[in-house]
Amino acid sequence: THRYTSTAVLFMTGLTNTEVINPHVLPPLTLPPHLDHHAGPGGEHGPTQPSIETVKLRLLPGNQTSEKHDLASVAESLLMGDTVVLLDGARTALAVETKRPPTRSVSEPKNENVVWGPHDAFNEAVRVNIALVRRRLKDPRVVTELLTVGEVSKTIVGLMYIDTIASPKLVAEAKRRIEAIKVDIVSGAGILEEYIEDNPSSLLPSTMITERPDRTAAYLSEGHVALFVDNTPYAIVAPVTFWSLIQTAEDYYLRWPFGSLLRYIRLAAILLALTLPALYISIINYHQEMIPTELMLFIASTREPVPMPAVAELLLMDVSFELIREAGTRIPSVLGPTIGLVAGLILGNAAVEAKIVSPLMIVAVAITGLSSFAIPHYLVGWGVRVMRFLLLALAVVLGFFGVAAGLFVLVLTVAAQRSFGVPYLSPVAPTRGKIKDIFNRNPLYGMEERPPHLRTLNKKRQQKVVRSWDPSASKSNPEEKGG
Repeated sequence: THRYTSTAVLFMTGLTNTEVINPHVLPPLTLPPHLDHHAGPGGEHGPTQPSIETVKLRLLPGNQTSEKHDLASVAESLLMGDTVVLLDGARTALAVETKRPPTRSVSEPKNENVVWGPHDAFNEAVRVNIALVRRRLKDPRVVTELLTVGEVSKTIVGLMYIDTIASPKLVAEAKRRIEAIKVDIVSGAGILEEYIEDNPSSLLPSTMITERPDRTAAYLSEGHVALFVDNTPYAIVAPVTFWSLIQTAEDYYLRWPFGSLLRYIRLAAILLALTLPALYISIINYHQEMIPTELMLFIASTREPVPMPAVAELLLMDVSFELIREAGTRIPSVLGPTIGLVAGLILGNAAVEAKIVSPLMIVAVAITGLSSFAIPHYLVGWGVRVMRFLLLALAVVLGFFGVAAGLFVLVLTVAAQRSFGVPYLSPVAPTRGKIKDIFNRNPLYGMEERPPHLRTLNKKRQQKVVRSWDPSASKSNPEEKGG
């Protein structure tokens, strides 16, 4: 005779993969005890009783198992999507790896689109996001450490870096900041960013949030660390500099002259979005001598029928533009762009015909708005929009002197900012060697070293001469020509 033991199998519907439970968990538990050489005492023909080790060995070939010794760990495993096996009379439980939370498939990027390049983006499953990066970095030195934050949410945070490249101090600092978070819920990358960033009161972000696996892999290869938050289709890259936030993946997929041109266009867009309204008000109110007489007379003639001062006129149109932008964001994606375009045209045309604003003011606001759309990073765009109003207030009071003073304070503030100990304007301020891959996108075969401000363990990215087949490559180094 053989003794059979009562067994309970617990799992959360919707969080577990029943296609694994049915063929790989339940059948091994129903095998007769005499078929197992690891059965309990009693000999081959005597009464036997399966032990927890017996069940673990049965389940081990098809699943990852772990022992749980208290109810709290059992409940946590259930809520994470594991299947828990309870054996009558046993003091421990077995947690079987059967996670499959509901998630969407890998789709195209929504905010970081490229013409030439991969079209896959992160989704809400942290393990899928880690796999998308590992697909691009097939190296055993790529390390992923899984941490848990949130007393209630128990959110998984994956810390990824490349051993022998990333600085150990950077990895230890990132881990220390994550483990220091003592809150109930961390439900997204934006929330985690606020807990770990260096300057929470700054208008510019000190980390980068990206939805592109290829971009994350590229930053990991340079010595950065990446954080993946479960239930969030984004990765957090740290540390970053201001120059990293105005670059895109498109810069490297295009040929290097075109990538450099795109960077200069973005820099010009940031300057226009930041200063154009303030400069316009300064010229109109204080410094009319700065523009030609004919242009000044034309501006005066267009503003003559407008009853409001230039400042009120600009604020009215700028706030209206922001309302249209926000409305276009909240409206369903199919109708948003169309409604925003129609509202802008109708509102601008009606305002000019009603002589509420001048035509030149419409042009200034439109250029400012288009320039803000050219800023690649969403949070940097928000920071520039807020700083634009601050500079506008200084221009109303002091004209060009106020704008100059505001820009001076702004540059000093940004220069003093740090990201995980790295100066925000590195390697421009402070300067560390030659300034490379900042304003110009240098040829890839000419960038042999990793960014010096990251203090990586391995500073060499590639050999000095990569194009060994090219006779001219050994005679001149293209890196020395780039800016």
